[in-house]
Amino acid sequence: MLLVCRFTPADPAAFADRLVHALELLTAQPGCLGGEAGRAVDDPAHWVLTVRFTGVDAYRRALSPFPVREHVVPLLSEALADSPATYETLLGAAGGAVERRASLRAGD
Repeated sequence: MLLVCRFTPADPAAFADRLVHALELLTAQPGCLGGEAGRAVDDPAHWVLTVRFTGVDAYRRALSPFPVREHVVPLLSEALADSPATYETLLGAAGGAVERRASLRAGD
């Protein structure tokens, strides 16, 4: 599962510090495969946070600990809301080989 959140922070330096803390907390959770944060090359006012989880259950559990609810959830609530933030990974690739993955959605 992939979490993708886009932001346009008012104070980029303070926002970067918040992203560091969010990544520390989220990537310490069981089932978290890693995460990144960055900003748009053509418009540095736009930032993105991506975090990978083994599945929806791991993502939901990762948001449960109190420090995550205290620091990460408020940050996520500031994400731009004009597009979905959570995605299931259907294609994975490494070393030139692509793996198709089954959808977790019922009926897909």
